[in-house]
Amino acid sequence: MEFISPTYGKLSFDRMFQQLVDYMREEPEQRYHLIIGTDSLLGDDTCFVTAVVIHRVGHGGRYFYHKFRNRKIESLRQRILFEASLSLETASQISAELAKNGVSELPVEIHLDVGDRGETKRIIREVVGMVQGSGYAAVTKPDSYGASKVADRETGKATLRPRPLVRKSPAPGPTSASPGASRAGAGRA
Repeated sequence: MEFISPTYGKLSFDRMFQQLVDYMREEPEQRYHLIIGTDSLLGDDTCFVTAVVIHRVGHGGRYFYHKFRNRKIESLRQRILFEASLSLETASQISAELAKNGVSELPVEIHLDVGDRGETKRIIREVVGMVQGSGYAAVTKPDSYGASKVADRETGKATLRPRPLVRKSPAPGPTSASPGASRAGAGRA
């Protein structure tokens, strides 16, 4: 499995894991959370992005992501369950490596792209139960930034969203109605 880092470029799973551990060792006195989230983009096929975020609590973090394409999955329920299973698979691999490296106490959260509003509210309990039943903390919208922000960003959705129309107002000219117009010219002669 290949990961991409905005900082380090393409990395194997082992190199990604080493970068994650090295980041924690830079400041071992800090608190860290490991966040894993997956999002998808439906097109001619389905693009899935799983993000691995190492969060130095209160001091930023780093992220890595794995992107791949799969057959088109139109069912929202199936897509969300598949996203959760990809996150769980990645969390399991990383947790196994953490245990080997003596860092098994690191809190691991699975960020899910579901919330109690919108279309996903019908399956939120099922997906949260799946994650918690696997032994991980489940985080949902609006707090699930690992899926809804980081992974979402790398699917390419951001480039497909229409940008808000920003209307520029004409700059006020020096008229008698504009405040300070009389003072602006004062002192110049």
